[in-house]
Amino acid sequence: MNAPITVPRGLKNVIVTDTEIGDVRGEEGFYHYRQYDATHLARTRTFEDVWHLMVFGDFPQTPDDFRRRVGGLRVIDGRTVDLLRSVVTPSTEPLAALRVALAALGVADRPLFDLPESERVDAALRAAAATPTIIAAAHRLARGLDVLDADPTADHVSDYLRMATGSAGDSDVLRTYLITTIDHGFNASTFAGRVVASTGSDMTSSVLGALGAFLGPLHGGAPGRALAALDDIGDPANTREWVRRRIESGEVIMGFGHAVYRTNDPRAELLKSVVVQRYDSPLVRQATTVEAEIEAAINELKPGRRLYANVEFYAGVLMSEVGLPPEMFTPTFATARVVGWTANILEQAAEGKIIRPVARYVGPEPVKAR
Repeated sequence: MNAPITVPRGLKNVIVTDTEIGDVRGEEGFYHYRQYDATHLARTRTFEDVWHLMVFGDFPQTPDDFRRRVGGLRVIDGRTVDLLRSVVTPSTEPLAALRVALAALGVADRPLFDLPESERVDAALRAAAATPTIIAAAHRLARGLDVLDADPTADHVSDYLRMATGSAGDSDVLRTYLITTIDHGFNASTFAGRVVASTGSDMTSSVLGALGAFLGPLHGGAPGRALAALDDIGDPANTREWVRRRIESGEVIMGFGHAVYRTNDPRAELLKSVVVQRYDSPLVRQATTVEAEIEAAINELKPGRRLYANVEFYAGVLMSEVGLPPEMFTPTFATARVVGWTANILEQAAEGKIIRPVARYVGPEPVKAR
């Protein structure tokens, strides 16, 4: 047996596998899906194009066919809606309802280990396609509103926004955001999904493993908290004192800094450009002013430690402008990230190797029984 290797806490900078899906180059402020610049894809491609790229490795030769394929899978049956009606209350989080509904949809799932590739792909597309429909339905039920059925002829993003808010509105703006957040290296939720898939488990269990990690406030929950910071600051003139109080108390400044990027977050830069060009609103003006003030305050209070706005800072602004309330920020993030999860789950399932690290025991000295 090979001797164990001690690695940094949290597996920081530890390479655990090979992937063809994408990568984040933090020192460069750059990330990519397959061989394509992710932010360029967000500017130039449809969500379905990028979804196909993530799962199959190329763009669809017949985009309308793939759009129809996933559009049909976006429709959920009456039993699933009835299940949601039975579990959703005014205080139910949409992602909590998603756990229940996905588990029900996947009740007949077979282990990925036993499935041919085509059936694994079918399961991946089904899970990713159904997710926005379930989230939108749970959101509306919690608000006492009628559930809006999916329209299989519509594009994925506009149909989600319509099902959630009643209007497709600025779906092109939301599409940019969702494409930027489909995948982002070996983040915690992606890794969790791959760990489950490495055992040969089924698609639903693997997605639910990823979802469980995503629910943590240090991961998927950040956009709402970043927008709440803007509410807390109010007048941008209050920013420097607000930052000072948080630094002195050791609090995290939500929406700033990133575990990987050491320069500007390319996602934040893209979303900022989108909202500034599209919306001349008090919220956008406040966000851009506060961003500059926070960066200046951090530079003043902690010289040499630069923190830049990350994707969450402008994600909350963008989602607010397209009509989504704060309680839907993290669920909306999940409607995109589930595509990345399923692509990674498929890649891990094809590898056929279980992920099985070891831990170092640091408790009391054990005594062998005689």
